[in-house]
Amino acid sequence: MQTISLDHTDRKILDLMQTEPGINASAIGERIGLSQSACWRRIQRLREEGVFKDHPVILDREKVGLTTMVFAHVKLTSHGRSNLSEFADAVRAYPEVMECYVLLGNVDFLLRIVAEDIKAYEQFFFEKLSQLPGIQEVTSSIVLSDIKHSTALPV
Repeated sequence: MQTISLDHTDRKILDLMQTEPGINASAIGERIGLSQSACWRRIQRLREEGVFKDHPVILDREKVGLTTMVFAHVKLTSHGRSNLSEFADAVRAYPEVMECYVLLGNVDFLLRIVAEDIKAYEQFFFEKLSQLPGIQEVTSSIVLSDIKHSTALPV
């Protein structure tokens, strides 16, 4: 993956787009001292270069009834590690899994999972996650409260 060269103005545009969802090119241009058309051209270039993909709507998980968040550390058997893609494909199919990372160290994967409540997580764990082939161990940590949650990168 190639890193894109960003100047100071590009970084200002990206920061505003991250921190103020829905802001338009005119408002961004006004805030950073560019005309609407110049700002729009920069935004289009950044999109075409793949710096950002879309302006997603970010839902409040608790307001939509997903009050439980769990971080699950998954360790695979040595045989399971030989088929990492099989595990990854299965996890991608579960809408409860919001994020999945391959790790170096004591465990192989870190999953961020959301559920309606502990009972729903328990059902997901026993009926789906623990049934995947090659799993040796899953350690679940229940989130008590969010201290900081951001999707904005420090550009």
